Parts: sequence; structure tokens; C-alpha cells
Amino acid sequence: MHLFFKTTTCLLGFYATLAASPIYIGTNTGGTSTSKGIYVSDFDAQTGKLTEPQLAAEYSNPGFLTQHPTKPVLLAVGAPKVPLADGSSTVAAFEIGSDHVLTFLGEASTGGKGACHLAVDSTGRTVAVANYGSGHISTVRLNDKGIPGNLISNEFNEGSGPNKTRQNSSHAHGVYFDKSNTHLMVPDLGLDKVFVYPFDATTSNLGAALPPLAASPGAGPRHMALSPDEKFAYVLNELDATILTASFDGGSFKTLGIISTLPADYSGVKSTAEIEVSSDGRFVYSSNRNHDTIAVFRRDPVSGLPTFVQHAACGGVKPRHFKIAPDGKWLLCAHQDSGTLSVLPRNPDTGELGAPVSTVAVPSPICILFPR
Repeated sequence: MHLFFKTTTCLLGFYATLAASPIYIGTNTGGTSTSKGIYVSDFDAQTGKLTEPQLAAEYSNPGFLTQHPTKPVLLAVGAPKVPLADGSSTVAAFEIGSDHVLTFLGEASTGGKGACHLAVDSTGRTVAVANYGSGHISTVRLNDKGIPGNLISNEFNEGSGPNKTRQNSSHAHGVYFDKSNTHLMVPDLGLDKVFVYPFDATTSNLGAALPPLAASPGAGPRHMALSPDEKFAYVLNELDATILTASFDGGSFKTLGIISTLPADYSGVKSTAEIEVSSDGRFVYSSNRNHDTIAVFRRDPVSGLPTFVQHAACGGVKPRHFKIAPDGKWLLCAHQDSGTLSVLPRNPDTGELGAPVSTVAVPSPICILFPR
């Protein structure tokens, strides 16, 4: 009997270990933040529990993270180890070790300032970057090890928006390749537009911009997500806290509808941060920073239009970023101002989120990455 229980306990521990997988957390290292770079935590998909985050790599302001499509290489936008003469941001590559520690491989200029978002194309030869500060949209060539090198394209759009505080000029805020790998989509908060560029994967070049998708004046497009079949796009507008739904076909958009991410009686400052469509395409999620909620919407598969389901308390202050776990049963949320990361249970059938089951401290978290 004693041996049975001992063996069972060992097996339970073994399976619990199997259920745990690493997540990487990008942070803000400036100002009063105590962060030193990119952190790692083990996530248990059986229980939703997180281990205490540990420093995986020192780097300045690793604000957004992604992974190379075919290699154990993590890429991050941030500030260079040695400041560049023109003050530009950098994109850095790190090897993901078997112990989850990140080893710095190299970095290159993004061709602009205040880099905030990046994406790697499906061939793994190009990383695109949105430089919020300067407004530039750039592509950087990756070598056969996934290390960034030469700056290839560096686009800039003139103009401004009605919000003179936030829209004095172009502020590219996100970059997204479509599945065909022939277009790059760029929400521009400063110009109230989503730009679309033809993309040449062989050369990493961007072509002349196609007609953009126009948001409402002062809306401030920040991020976007596509439906799994890529027939619909969901643009998250930061400044007026709305989601713009548009059809998407061959690089062309058509506006279908706009819905608020906030309750009708909300009177505070509007500010959204992240948007994601569930992998089955049934639900759309977005974060409300000053309302401290995740808005949940059910998506009509035919019309593409979302309808409101729930405002779920996120468990912290200023939900800057979130990510649905690969199994679809959890949503992890990074709270920049409270310095916490919370795990909310998710019902895959209804889309609804429950109260957090786990919360850990991490300084100024602003991005979550599930490595493959």
C-alpha cells in the first residue's frame, strides 16, 4: 500500500511536470520600473498555475516578443545594448535554450524610434517592425540563424489626426502578415488608418501602399486580428475604445460595423490595448486598460460581426496585453501598472472568462509569448 501511494505521488508529479510549459514576458524597463528585461515563468495547463517569473535575458524595453516560425529563436523589439547614433530602436534575437534561458544572438536597427510591435513572415527571412515613436514601418532581413541584419524597407506616411495630443503625426502601432505572405497590414494610431503593403518574401521589400482602411476620426487604430479564414479583420481602436469589423480580400478592406468595448454607462478615459480572435474563430477578445476588463464578443461566422458577451474583471490594473493559451482553456493577462500576470479560466463553448486562479508578480509586464 505504501509503495502504491509513493508510486502514484511520483506519477502525479511527473504528469504535472509534463503539463507545465514556459511562457516569456516582455516588460517595460524605463522610468520607475525595476524590470531588467525578458522574464520566464512555467505555466501549468492542468491547474492554470504560474511559477514565480525569473529573468531569462537582460535587455532594455523588450516591449513586444515573437518567435521565429521554424527555429528556437525569440525576437524582441527594444533599445540597443549600445545606443545607436541616430537614436533608433533595435530588434534583437535570442536563442531559446532547453533550460528556457535566453542567449543573446544579435541585434539590428529598426530604422525608427519607439519600436512597439514586430512580426516574422512565414519564410522566416523577414521581420517587420512598427516604430510608434517615429511612425516608420520597416522590414529587416533575417539570416539563416534567425539573426536580424540589413534594413530593407523603411516606410513613413505623412499626416495627423484630430487628437492633437496623440495624433500629431503617424504612429504605426502594429504589423501583421497575412497567411499568403503577400501583404503586410499596419494599424496607424496617429492617422486613423490601417495601411496595407504588398510584400515580397524573396527580397523582404514592401511595395507601394494599397488603399488603406479608414477608421473614424480620432479612433486611433492600435492592433488588429484576422479571423482564421482571413475573410474578416478586427481593428482595435485605442482612443475611442471600439472594434472596427471589416471584410478582407486580397489586401482590400471594406468596413462592416463598429462596436464599443466598454459599457454604455462608462464615463472614464477610454483606452484599449490588445485584441485576439480565438483559434476556432467563434470569439473576439479585447482589453480595456482603464476599465480593467477583458471584453468578450461572440463572432458570427457568416457576417463576421461580433456581439457582446461579457466584461470580465482581468485581476489587475491596466491590462496591457493578454494571450489565450494554446489549449483554449485559459487566458493569461499582463497588467502593466499593478505589475502582475493573471490566469483566467476560459469556457471554450461560451467564450466566457472566470475569476483569476493564479496571479504572480512581474515588473511592468506588457507582452506574453507562448513559445512553440
